[in-house]
Amino acid sequence: MDNLVALVPLALFLLFTLGACLVVRRRSMKAEGNGFVKEYFIGNRALGGFVLAMTTIATYGSVSSFVGGPGQAWSIGFGWVYMAVVQVTALILLYGIMGKKMALVSRKIDAVTVVDVIRARYGSNLLANLSAVIIVVFFAATMVAQFVGGAKLFEAVTGYSYLIGLVMFGVAVILFTTFGGFRGVAFADTLCGIAMLVGIVVLAVGILNAGGGYEAIMGTIASNHPAMLEPFSGGNMPASLYLTQWLLVGVFTFVLPQSVVRTMGYKNTKSLHRAMILGTVIIGAMMIGVTVLGVLAAGVLTDDLAAYGGSVDNIIPLAIVRTLPPVFAGVAIIGPIAASISTVASLLIASSSAVVKDVYLHYREAAGKKPAERNVAISSQAVTLGIGVIVFVLAIVPPDVIWKINMFAFGGLQTAFLWVMVMGLFWKRANKTGALLSMAGGTLAYCAAMATGFKVADLHQIVIGAVVALALMVVGSLVGKPTDKSALVVFFPEKEPGVADEPDKG
Repeated sequence: MDNLVALVPLALFLLFTLGACLVVRRRSMKAEGNGFVKEYFIGNRALGGFVLAMTTIATYGSVSSFVGGPGQAWSIGFGWVYMAVVQVTALILLYGIMGKKMALVSRKIDAVTVVDVIRARYGSNLLANLSAVIIVVFFAATMVAQFVGGAKLFEAVTGYSYLIGLVMFGVAVILFTTFGGFRGVAFADTLCGIAMLVGIVVLAVGILNAGGGYEAIMGTIASNHPAMLEPFSGGNMPASLYLTQWLLVGVFTFVLPQSVVRTMGYKNTKSLHRAMILGTVIIGAMMIGVTVLGVLAAGVLTDDLAAYGGSVDNIIPLAIVRTLPPVFAGVAIIGPIAASISTVASLLIASSSAVVKDVYLHYREAAGKKPAERNVAISSQAVTLGIGVIVFVLAIVPPDVIWKINMFAFGGLQTAFLWVMVMGLFWKRANKTGALLSMAGGTLAYCAAMATGFKVADLHQIVIGAVVALALMVVGSLVGKPTDKSALVVFFPEKEPGVADEPDKG
């Protein structure tokens, strides 16, 4: 009976989100006078400030942020929290560096995806196709990790099997992404973001009550693991780890395609500024808050890791089960599962756009055979559904340590797009030779270093990938043929206009 009680809140949330998403999609169909593709993949550039902030946060905050990250904090201590603080900069960097420029450029060239912008900037179909492949591959790895993390959490908290959990929210997220499109996903992300905040508060109350209050918990940690209160955690949190994690989960995240595409979908400058302020406050409370809960859990779960299954991914699920009654445990798991759902939905719609818009439609239109709008709609939804099913099947046999999979995919995407995007938007000399070398060479170097475990000065392999990608971008751009000036006019106009401030529709 307790299992059923824990299941009810999640089931109601999934049904409500699915229903709301379909309602939003139905209403937005009236806007398809501007074309199915623009509405389905970019929401007709109509996101307001609050929705823009919440959809970006929900996409950024994956299940590893709510399970693996806090689990690491349980093991390492406040050093992991100090590392997590850098995540407060994520939206400032994204909106501040990419926001206005991407919005201006995408409107001028009528771009719907990040790959559209890359193709227009460098004039290379090979680079655009490579970008699409990298997006689909690394997004797929991330989506598998999200499915696995959410299903494992479901199993641990409700007592129902891993497969039931996977089917339950896997089917829900695939359906509302397939039929909801970008605008539906953005709305669902908003609901998921709110659910994450509620879940954090509920779990905080449970941990504090179970541990006898904050002071008692801190006393327990000081007695059992005093090094956890130190910034370097007795050597478990070296300076090299700080540096590379700050790059991986903070500084470099502004080039992640799933985040960048959101800068192409906001309504006006006012919405952008509002999203930057609201988003920074919310992401700070969310990411720092949930990581602190991981540390505080060490005052409740006081045995060694072996007693908890040998994996830090088990810590938060066990903290939920052991500190909350079933109905509140059911509410608490909505947060991390919502993080999983929102991330999968965002990556799924971006993966679909990479296949349909960036590859299929481009070549059909280049051949002078533009498909009918109805065929585009059917193929877009079919591809979204197909990718979702493939990822779902891959998640049936779960891999271990989901946060490592997530971080690997983060690093791969950052290596591939960091200098291609930054140099493309802010350095006129950047050309397709440099971009191709940077994306291909940097990604190969990163993956090879990850596969072999090779590091420089004990720094994470993202440093190798980023440095190699930068060197290849500079060398390739200096020796290669300059980009045609006519293509650069859009990206480097003599006077930068502002994004039109249309009347705020609420």
